[in-house]
Amino acid sequence: MPDARFSRQQLDDQLSQRFIELDPAGYFLIRIDRDAAELVAEHYGNGIDERGLATDPDTGEVLSCRGGGPRRPLAVYRGRSAKQLGIALTEGSGPHPLSRMDHALYLGRELQRAEACLEQGLDYVQD
Repeated sequence: MPDARFSRQQLDDQLSQRFIELDPAGYFLIRIDRDAAELVAEHYGNGIDERGLATDPDTGEVLSCRGGGPRRPLAVYRGRSAKQLGIALTEGSGPHPLSRMDHALYLGRELQRAEACLEQGLDYVQD
């Protein structure tokens, strides 16, 4: 458990170093569409190899965090608010593009950050 004497930023930095099990349902790339004043969440499929790394479901090659060849999203979700996108991703009849609670919580945090950047006219970079 992190030390209570840490600042909030130190705590978050320490927690970011933990092992994160990937969601077999895929991953999201979040961005802002300023022209439409919307948040955009693109959902991509992935495999997971024996080391726990995300792989291209077609080739089996490990996916790079730094980009690579273009991939097509399985679905694109758009909304004017983090709440609207969060509801689209988790409520209703489904199927839902998430299978892990920690992934849903992460997406909620990122969508809130993206919404704040959209409102304040700031650039958004996904964590």
